[in-house]
Amino acid sequence: MLKTELHKQILENLSTAVVLLDETMVVEYVNPAAEMLLEASMRRLSQLNIAEWFALCTVEQKDLQECLATGHPYTHREAKIVTLSGATLTVDYSINPLITPQGQQLLIEIESRDRLMRIEREEDLLTQHDTARSLVRGLAHEIKNPLGGIRGAAQLLERELHDPSLHDYTQVIIEEADRLRNLVDRLLGPRKLPNMKQVNIHAILERVCHLIEAETKGEIVLQRDYDPSIPELTGDAEQLIQAVLNILRNSMQAIQSADVGVPTIKIKTRAFRQVTLGSEKHRLVCSVEIIDNGPGIPEDILSKIFYPMVSGRAEGTGLGLSIAQSIINQHQGLIECETRPGETRFQLLIPLELNNESAM
Repeated sequence: MLKTELHKQILENLSTAVVLLDETMVVEYVNPAAEMLLEASMRRLSQLNIAEWFALCTVEQKDLQECLATGHPYTHREAKIVTLSGATLTVDYSINPLITPQGQQLLIEIESRDRLMRIEREEDLLTQHDTARSLVRGLAHEIKNPLGGIRGAAQLLERELHDPSLHDYTQVIIEEADRLRNLVDRLLGPRKLPNMKQVNIHAILERVCHLIEAETKGEIVLQRDYDPSIPELTGDAEQLIQAVLNILRNSMQAIQSADVGVPTIKIKTRAFRQVTLGSEKHRLVCSVEIIDNGPGIPEDILSKIFYPMVSGRAEGTGLGLSIAQSIINQHQGLIECETRPGETRFQLLIPLELNNESAM
């Protein structure tokens, strides 16, 4: 089939996975991209029987047989592939029938969708958060201006009141105006630019763990799974402590209010290479995962948990996660969340080398 070395070189340098089957569905050729995607070598794939091949790729047998019978190509969007290691991937695949001197053959092209879907999801998350922050800033401006006038008028009125017993009423106005102003300031999150220095992410995590252990008096098990090879990153230690503390407190409150057996929070760090966050590609990214065994986040608020004033608890303010996302965004990073009953996973992705550091 591969007549020239040039053809083979082209196939082996494609980023798209290519698999060639004969008419009995035996694998005759896979390129390196396919071996990487399926996490199996050509030798291993060629040893699979038909049932194993279909189980591996979720390519339906009727699709392959129809292509052979009719000679018409077939395309399936966002199909699921289970690799030999058990990982589930989302892919687009196309089946093209070929007539060759060796007989009928099927050429399958497989393109991974997971990375593109992740980039799209992250861009949507960042856009939604920026939109929410802009709305809050505009609303805060409209609220704080009249609040200042109300507070000033109450102070002037208090000076004109000769009956001291009436001062209690003006004090109520002043105190409530101050309370609303503080609430608006909290909605806005950190207003100062981060003080960027070289910081150790594990030192930050340990500081937060000590605070949580002191608050819970050992009632919650904190498990550490650190990668000690992660280098220092450029960040504001105080703000990063606040962001991680907000996430950990959210997990702590979720498992304290539910019957989960042994309440446990796992903190896991890893370094990933060539990660795209939003529209920016970073050479090296620090990943901090905070995983609790709580009841999970309700589906109806999962997509809105980073919005201000959104909370799954009646007594919650809905500000902690929003502020944490704002802080990580200032570090050119992102917080993502996955949840199911018995496990909620927050992942903080922070570039180890900031782009345009001089602009910070």
